[in-house]
Amino acid sequence: MASMELVTKKRFMLVSGSGNEKLAQEIADELKVSLGDMSLSTFSNGELYVRYGDSIRGADVFIIQSHCEPINDRIMEQMIMIDAAKRASAKRITAVVPFYGYARQDRKAQGREAITAKLIADMLTVAGVDRVITVDLHTGQIQGFFDCPVDHLTAVPLLAEYLGEKIEGDITVVSPDAGGGKRARKFANILETMGTDTELAFIDKRRPKGTFNESVAEEVVGEVDGRTCILVDDMIDTAGTMCAAAELLKARGAKDVYMAATHGVLSGPALERLGSASVKEVVITNTIPVPTHAPSTKITSLSIAPIIAKALDHVFEDASVSEMFHGDNYQ
Repeated sequence: MASMELVTKKRFMLVSGSGNEKLAQEIADELKVSLGDMSLSTFSNGELYVRYGDSIRGADVFIIQSHCEPINDRIMEQMIMIDAAKRASAKRITAVVPFYGYARQDRKAQGREAITAKLIADMLTVAGVDRVITVDLHTGQIQGFFDCPVDHLTAVPLLAEYLGEKIEGDITVVSPDAGGGKRARKFANILETMGTDTELAFIDKRRPKGTFNESVAEEVVGEVDGRTCILVDDMIDTAGTMCAAAELLKARGAKDVYMAATHGVLSGPALERLGSASVKEVVITNTIPVPTHAPSTKITSLSIAPIIAKALDHVFEDASVSEMFHGDNYQ
C-alpha cells in the first residue's frame, strides 16, 4: 500500500487596507517582506470591493487596518478583507488593528446604550479572524470580548523613553482622569528606571450629564508645583480633556506641560486647541495617520512599526508576545 508524507511549510503574508498604508509599509520594511498585492476599490454606490492579487491558500495572513477616518469604511473594508481571505483558504487570519475603533463604548454608562467595543469584536470573529493584534486598547477588558487570542501591544515604553531622554529635572506623570492611573503608573515606572525623580498625579474630571464628548477638569490630585508635567492618555481625540487639564496644571504651578498619547485621533477642533494650548510638545505614535496640516513644531509622531513588526514575527514563529514587554503590556 503506497503512502505519502508531506512536510508543510509556513508562509507569511502581510497585506494592508487603505487605513494606514504608510505604517503598513514601514512594518513590511522592518520585517524585510513585501506587502501582498491587494485590489481595493469602491462601487459607485459606496460599496467596497476587495480581491487578493496573489494566492493565499495555506498562508499565515496578517491584515493591517487602522480604524481611522472615515472609520466605518475602514472597519467594513477590513471585514471584507478577512472574509475574502477565509474564502481563499488562508490557513490562519490575524487582524492587525493599530487603532481599535468604537472602543470607548465598552460598557453601558446609561440605559439604552450600545456596547460597540463588543460589537466590533463580534464582527471580526464572524468575519473569520483567528487572532487579533492591537495597540493600547481604551480599556484592557475589551480583550475579553473576543473568543480568540488577542495580543495587546503597548506604546508606553516608546513614549516614556522619548520624553525621559528629553526632559531634565523633576517630572510628574499626570493621568487626565482617575481611570488612567495604571497607565500613568507604568509610564512613571519607566522614567524612574531612567533615573528621573518622578511623582504621580491625576485630574479630578467630571463629565456633564447627558454628554459623551465633553469634560470639565475640576482639580489636580498630586504634586505639580514647579515640576514638569506629562499628561498621559491612550488617545487624543478632540483634545478638550487634555487641553483643559494642561491649563489647570499651569494654573497650579507646573513649570512645563507635555502630552503623550498612543493614538492621535485629532478630530474636530483638536489641532486648533493644541496649537493654542499651554503645552510644550504633544507626542503621539503613527497608529493613525497624522493630518498633513498638523503643526509640526508642536506635534511629534513616533513610529510604532518596529513594535508591531516584532510582534508579528513572534506570532508567526509561535513565540511569546508578552515577553517583548516583560509581561507589562496588560492594563
